[in-house]
Amino acid sequence: MQTVYDFHGLQFNGEKKSLQDYSGKVLLIVNTASQCFFTRQFKSLEKLYQKYKDKGFEILAFPSNDFRGQEPMTGLQLETFCRIRQQVTFPVFKRIHVVGEYCDPLYQFLSDKSKNGQVGVKPLWNFHKYLINRQGQVVDFFYSPTSPQASRVMTKIEQLIAE
Repeated sequence: MQTVYDFHGLQFNGEKKSLQDYSGKVLLIVNTASQCFFTRQFKSLEKLYQKYKDKGFEILAFPSNDFRGQEPMTGLQLETFCRIRQQVTFPVFKRIHVVGEYCDPLYQFLSDKSKNGQVGVKPLWNFHKYLINRQGQVVDFFYSPTSPQASRVMTKIEQLIAE
């Protein structure tokens, strides 16, 4: 069966980063946007990352302009926004499509139950979150309004880290 490890993201320098590099870690994969109401979740995501990163947890951010053009930035401008303005230290990849005709293969997998065996929900907006276990399987998702530090998110992460 396919896992998230079969996919890659493009780093800002243009190099492919295999998600296999995150093998054995619990992942939270999030589609982000710089001009969204939920952009404030960057701070909560960073706090979550700092809390669990030494326990085998990673956050992978995939900016997307799919929802009302709320991510107009690309390249260095987008990287600067994430690293300096939002002060995130977790991996942020180049902008991709997370829905629609040009949907990135990773997001096709994340949102299709026939492919991932668990979750069949496409992002409805920015900051939709997919939770991945240490085996690279999609095990849960959280809609955009769910804070990254909500107790149900943290409880699920802690359970997966303990497995």
